[in-house]
Parts: sequence; C-alpha cells; structure tokens
Amino acid sequence: MTGDGTRTVRAGLPEAEAYAPTLPGPVFAAHYHLPGDAVGPYTYGRDGNPTWSLLERAISELESPGTDAETVVFSSGMGAISAVLLSQLRQGDAAVLPSDGYQLLPALVERLAGYGVAVRTAPTGEDAQLTALDDRTKLLWLETPSNPGLNVCDIRRLAEAAHARGALVAVDNTLATPLGQRPLELGADFAVASGTKALTGHGDVLLGYVTCRDPRLAGEVRAWRKTVGAIPGPMEAWLAHRSLATLQLRVDRQAATALALAEALRDRPEITGLRHPGLPTDPAHQVAAGQMRGGRFGCVVSFTLPDKERADRFLAALRLVDDATSFGGVRSTAERRGRWGGDAVAEGFIRFSVGAEDPDDLIADVLRALDVASGAASDTAPAAASG
Repeated sequence: MTGDGTRTVRAGLPEAEAYAPTLPGPVFAAHYHLPGDAVGPYTYGRDGNPTWSLLERAISELESPGTDAETVVFSSGMGAISAVLLSQLRQGDAAVLPSDGYQLLPALVERLAGYGVAVRTAPTGEDAQLTALDDRTKLLWLETPSNPGLNVCDIRRLAEAAHARGALVAVDNTLATPLGQRPLELGADFAVASGTKALTGHGDVLLGYVTCRDPRLAGEVRAWRKTVGAIPGPMEAWLAHRSLATLQLRVDRQAATALALAEALRDRPEITGLRHPGLPTDPAHQVAAGQMRGGRFGCVVSFTLPDKERADRFLAALRLVDDATSFGGVRSTAERRGRWGGDAVAEGFIRFSVGAEDPDDLIADVLRALDVASGAASDTAPAAASG
C-alpha cells in the first residue's frame, strides 16, 4: 500500500476470513479464558483488548508506514501526553516544553516540578526551544502546529539538536494528523496525539495515542498505561478505527477549505493576527511546507477580533458553525478561546475549526457573521445553501 487513501481505508484490518466481518465489532471483556501460566496476547482487560490491537496496528501504519512501530492507545489525549512525560522523567531530570502549547501543559509542568523535574519553556515559533536545551535535558516536547496559535517549529532540526545532547524528543501531532505530518520520519522518538480531534473527526470519541519505533520506549509507555489504568473503552476504540477509513477524505477537504477561508479573511479590516500555516504569507509557512505532507496544513484558522463583545456577536451570528471547543470534526466549530483561561490570547481571539461543509456555504456564513458582528448587516439573512 502506497497511497494515503488506500492506507487509511485498509489500515489495521485483520486477514480476510470467510463469513467474518471485515472490521470485527468491539470486544467487551474484563477477563479472558486463561489456562495455565498468565501468558498470551490477552490475559486481563487492563492489559490488552483485541479491539485496541487492531486500532493500534492501524495507527502505526499511518504514523510510520513500512516499519515495526508500536502504538499504545489511551482513554484521552492527556492520558497519552502524561504517559510519555511521566514514564520518561525522573527526579533531577530536565525537560523542555513549549510555552504556547495546549492549555493543560502548565498543569503537567506543575506536577513535574513537584516530582523534582526541572522544566524550561520557550515558544514554538522560530525554533526558540533550541535555546532551552542543555546537557541535563532528558526530554524535549514539541507541539507543531501549536494549539491555538498555529506556530510551527522545524522538527528535524530540533530533534537533531536534542539527540546530540542525549535527550528524547516527543511531538504532539494532533493538529497535523499522520496524513499531514510524520514526526517519527523527521527524527522524533514519540508521536503523540489526541485522537479526539481530527483522527476520529466526529466529535463523539475521547482517545489518545503514542507511537514509537523503539520497542523499549513503547513498552515503558504501555507499562504506564497499565499502572494508572488510562485505558480506552472497546467501543471508543472501535469507533475510532471505523472513522479512520474516511481520514484522508476529511483531512483533504478540511485543509482545502481552511486555506480558502483564511484567504477570504485576509482583507477583513476588523481581523488581526490571522494565522493558518497554508497561507504563503503566514510566518510559519516556509517551515510547515518543508515538513507537512501533501499540502495538508490542518483544519484550524485563528484570528483576533477587536474585543470580547465583537467576538461573541460573531459567534452568535454563525449559522453553519457550532460554538464549541475542540477541533477537527466534520462539523465546523469556533470559539472565543479566552473563555477557558490558560492560553496567552486576546479576549477577541477566535479558534476556528473548519469542517466538511461546502466551502462556498461556510465562507459565506462566516463573512455574513462578521458583517453582523460589526453592525454592517442584519442577523436575519439566511445562510447560503448548496445548489
């Protein structure tokens, strides 16, 4: 299998068996028949599950095709992130994390500090985390593109610098997905993601995963999952695997529409700080184009409106977009990110996740909502409809 579409449709499927389903249903089991010694592929429900196994194999085929990479799935993206950090770092170690990453990273930094781990942070853009590396660094954590600011760093450059100092490298690949970026091919030791977002794409599953090429590292992450019990339910794992079949279709449609939306917003006078890595004028474009695959720059567009009130009016005026958190789903969502706290963004900052709607309809709805928010149009106009 060479094409992304072929790979996503076939990833992780078992060998064909007469009269059996092509993708077996979820296996609900807390325990298994276990005669004799406690050995074998499935012994207890916290250790393994056949439904996880198929999904893990599928993700490995996407994150690192043609290798013996191993994936460990978790009950959430934060479960996966925590597993890497807490399985690899010990008292006296140092770690470098992004200062502009996902908003729960600071909570983990506080926890790591309590365990005696020295944590330094630096922004994602312009490879600023290079300046924080030293000979004590055990782990470098990258998030590229970053959430929500959409900054990008050069994974290969940073990985080479970290490895030269004896440090491991983990990359949060949530926004890019394995179709848009393969961190392991760029030198990372861990590819980590929240499967809640674009990987599954329907807003109905909480999931996370870690993929490694080094079986020792994968084993340490797997042991952490078993110890803390951060295991996914079989139904969630099955839903995630089912959703992978449409990943390429969704990612390509959403990336193309996100770029079209960003281009449509460039000349809006009320918008500042417009970001999307696919825009040729974006500060991150050159680096992103060098490491993100197939022109897939993600489904997220961010921008800032003049103030909280204008942002709230804009969100309320949207008709084809849900005011909701998260990103990567087939239905477009947008939110005023500052409502959560924890992100260094202005009160009018909008994180917009482009779905699979018709591009013309979605863009028309956004432009109309901007007009309504600025008082230039009535809120009674219907959204555009496809012919």
